[in-house]
Amino acid sequence: MGTRSISLDSPDSLYERNLIDDSDKVNRNEERILKLHESNGVVEQASSPLKREVINRLSYSFSMKSHENDEIDLEGGKLVKDKDKPTRSKGVIRIQNQALFSGIAYCISSCSMILVNKYVLSSYDFNAGISLMLYQNFISVIIVSMLRFLGVISTEPLTWRLIKVWLPVNFIFVGMLITSMFSLKYINVAMVTVLKNVTNVITALGEMYLFQKDHDSRVWAALFLMIISAISGGITDLSFHAVGYAWQILNCFLTASYSLTLRRVMDTAKQVTKSGNLNEFSMVMLNNTLSLPLGLILIFVFNEVDYLSRTPLLRLPTFWLVVTLSGFLGLAISFTSMWFLHQTGATTYSLVGSLNKIPLSVAGILLFHVPTSLQNSASILFGLLAGVIFARAKMRERS
Repeated sequence: MGTRSISLDSPDSLYERNLIDDSDKVNRNEERILKLHESNGVVEQASSPLKREVINRLSYSFSMKSHENDEIDLEGGKLVKDKDKPTRSKGVIRIQNQALFSGIAYCISSCSMILVNKYVLSSYDFNAGISLMLYQNFISVIIVSMLRFLGVISTEPLTWRLIKVWLPVNFIFVGMLITSMFSLKYINVAMVTVLKNVTNVITALGEMYLFQKDHDSRVWAALFLMIISAISGGITDLSFHAVGYAWQILNCFLTASYSLTLRRVMDTAKQVTKSGNLNEFSMVMLNNTLSLPLGLILIFVFNEVDYLSRTPLLRLPTFWLVVTLSGFLGLAISFTSMWFLHQTGATTYSLVGSLNKIPLSVAGILLFHVPTSLQNSASILFGLLAGVIFARAKMRERS
């Protein structure tokens, strides 16, 4: 549903992106103080004992924090602590296992969610995408409420002030989910994955005009490759569907708008909460709860009630099992993406997210028997590689 130098087409990625930005600020402050301490080595000898004691304590605390970070920093899949030590502790091995398991869980949940939705909409030929979205969000609300009741997680209470601030974001959120459902019904998974890259282009332009954020030439080069791959993929798509492409283009604009609007609203939303913060679980609860009444209205507007009263699918236990699974997977993406990011870092998270689209696209083509050509397959691969190049360019830009 979670970040995702996280991929900009992920609506739940802003919380994780803020975490990364805060971490970067702390690291930069530490480096600045340590450099100042090194450059003032001569002055320190002539300084007062009190000043030397303060500087020594700062250096000690930062070195201890650096040591702790070394214990858990698995960036690049390896440890960066005490390379001279021949053995590893059980704690380090446990952390490595958690990073591996969290990465596998994130990949499986993110791939499975799209494939299951495609199966429901295409294989079952279910023509009520809004109802499917509503049911999935209802399951998310139930599960998060249960976890909060059991004390596993904490969420902010839904006050009227918070709801008023969040409503514009939620309208875009609902539109983003609905257009995603509609496009996925008509377009194969591989092309949806490639076309979603256009979201990164729109978001980058929005950041430049709304937040005066400049991007380097490598980022723009990667974005240009994404546009070329999307155009060439559409031209060579043997299962081209104009309605599906129209819904996907609209989805790209809404997804980018969600990311940009969320960035503007987040600070205001934090100010009206009781704790002064808004974590990932609170965002999931807020978005999904507010989407329920809006979804009910849209079901009547799009006349899905008539379809639901006539379709025999609602009498199939297997159908209910699949759509319920899709609801669990939607929530699992938020949990596993947060878990994976905390166990690794921005670099691994971003690269895995980009590389994960490759097996997803292949699985979509094979499972749903999508007719393809060499030209279209090359365009899809080109678009997926452009996504990886973009992720690396964003990482270099951040560093």
